[in-house]
Amino acid sequence: MATIELEKLVKSYGKVEAVKGIDLSIADGEFIVFVGPSGCGKSTTLRMIAGLEEISGGTLKIGEAVVNEREPKQRNIAMVFQNYAIYPHMTVRQNIGFGLYTSKFSKPEKDRRIEEAGHILGLEALLDRRPAALSGGQRQRVAIGRAMVRDPAAFLFDEPLSNLDAQLRAQMRIEIKRLHQRLKTTTVYVTHDQIEAMTMADRIVVMKDGNILQVGTPSELYESPVDVFTARFIGSPSMNLVRGRRTGSGVEAQDGGDVLIGIRPHDLIVADDDKASPAAFRLRGTVIAVEPLGPETLVHLDVVGTSIIATARNKFVPAVGSTLSCAAASGGLYLFDASTEKFLERS
Repeated sequence: MATIELEKLVKSYGKVEAVKGIDLSIADGEFIVFVGPSGCGKSTTLRMIAGLEEISGGTLKIGEAVVNEREPKQRNIAMVFQNYAIYPHMTVRQNIGFGLYTSKFSKPEKDRRIEEAGHILGLEALLDRRPAALSGGQRQRVAIGRAMVRDPAAFLFDEPLSNLDAQLRAQMRIEIKRLHQRLKTTTVYVTHDQIEAMTMADRIVVMKDGNILQVGTPSELYESPVDVFTARFIGSPSMNLVRGRRTGSGVEAQDGGDVLIGIRPHDLIVADDDKASPAAFRLRGTVIAVEPLGPETLVHLDVVGTSIIATARNKFVPAVGSTLSCAAASGGLYLFDASTEKFLERS
């Protein structure tokens, strides 16, 4: 295991800076997840840590050593890609052990490591099969096993679940998290899926346009986003935003106001006007779509040309085209500066 330090790390392609001098300290044994939209620099950063991309500026340390000039094989890291990169003509056993063939370990030690990885990953009964006979989740476990047997200082994952269906993704999220809890190896994980980030990370790194916007635990980013981008990127469904202004008693929606009012859909509750309890903030709109989820329903509303999502409880499913009121309680509002989009306060 090892710490990883990024100090003013830069990656340039000609005149284009893909990563713009970022700083980050990753603790020994920590599970860090990079999230952000396509082109934000998260995969480029991961590839610089792996040694697959040349560093244009700054310093990268793994453990106490500066590794800027070291080849990937000299960094003692293991990388798992989204396309698995396993060999179809080899058995599961041969694929898992591929990285050990040039090692100095004895054959019994190599066999022991392969068997142990197979046991941990639930592949014991599949070791003599070829990849064509495996499911997508099993193939991904083979790729993870090949990384495990090397006993690396750090695991690097580059969107490893993006090729799996939704059910398998959910299953593999748990398996990778349990594997980390068992091995306690420093892990850097890249994804565009904020649900993966929220459910797996010790800390999340939010990137945009080659910069780090915010670093924190999942709950810190969800409860205390520093700007509109982070607020909308973390949390599903995304935070609602409406233009508004402060008043003596709180805030109210208003076109051209100087604040952006953020409300998470689970805090914006569909209410009957006649029975509604006092609330800090109210909106009224026309239902344009509904998503019944069992115990609650997500209600998409058009509020004066702005699309927002509210939650209807108690299995109430409103009719499309109907007009509804929704309300948020005090403390459920996030206020952002309308010009800078920086966080101001909770209301």
